[in-house]
Amino acid sequence: MDKQKIQIGLALGGGVARGPAHVGVLSVLEEAGIPIHCVAGTSAGSIVGAAYCAGLTVSQMQELAQNTGWRDVARLAWPKRGFVSFAKMEPWLEGWLGKLDIRDLAIPFAAVVTDLESGEPVVLRAGRLATAVRASCSVPGVVTPVRINGRLYCDGGVSDNLPVSAVRELGADYVIGVDLFAPSGRLRWGPFGLGATALELLVRHAGGGVRQADCLIVPDISEFSYFRFSQSRQFIELGAQAARQALPKILADLKRLGVSLTAPQVQETAAFNGRSHISLNV
Repeated sequence: MDKQKIQIGLALGGGVARGPAHVGVLSVLEEAGIPIHCVAGTSAGSIVGAAYCAGLTVSQMQELAQNTGWRDVARLAWPKRGFVSFAKMEPWLEGWLGKLDIRDLAIPFAAVVTDLESGEPVVLRAGRLATAVRASCSVPGVVTPVRINGRLYCDGGVSDNLPVSAVRELGADYVIGVDLFAPSGRLRWGPFGLGATALELLVRHAGGGVRQADCLIVPDISEFSYFRFSQSRQFIELGAQAARQALPKILADLKRLGVSLTAPQVQETAAFNGRSHISLNV
């Protein structure tokens, strides 16, 4: 492996309203001067990953997380294919990032979805960014799926909740995974708790990413709800805490691989719709 060309990738897992924990992780990696060369995201991870790769700063992502609620992204739908539609998510996301194609992003990015007909994970690396993210977040049976190029797609968490393999497809040699689906262990709730725990385990292990990451970061959020956007501040801080705990391993691994880290040099590049895109020169 060429030590001068080692690519560091980030796999951001699904977790519904727990997604802001990813922002906390990114803040610590950025402070440590660890460059991220590519990102893949599933569900909530696709929102944060898209925002990061489009050039939003950590501060802007914190603002986005703390000012977002269900009313911004969801509305009730006629229950033909789901009870809720995430159609509002597309203009909401484009209001922050602009009307982008995935290929326009400053950092290579992929959104992972599930093909409802084949049941297979699909890695979207081109096409309308907002539509891809919406599809990656659309939980089947609850949220209406999204048709892209004639195929019906739903939440990537069904087939690949922590998309480590997708990050490797983007060219990463070393992958940091962020898992937001650690089971809460609600066994005291009786049969409903057992069922909920089993479902969490199924989603968490879908795709095998939790076993494939070179470094797995698991924020301590198992006792928090998946559905309360009001807990964004806590999620961000808990994500940062978990990243700080993982930092010694990441730094040791990168040193072993021969990666020399320097303070990140932030350079503004072309802007889409008035928002600057950031590249890291390391």
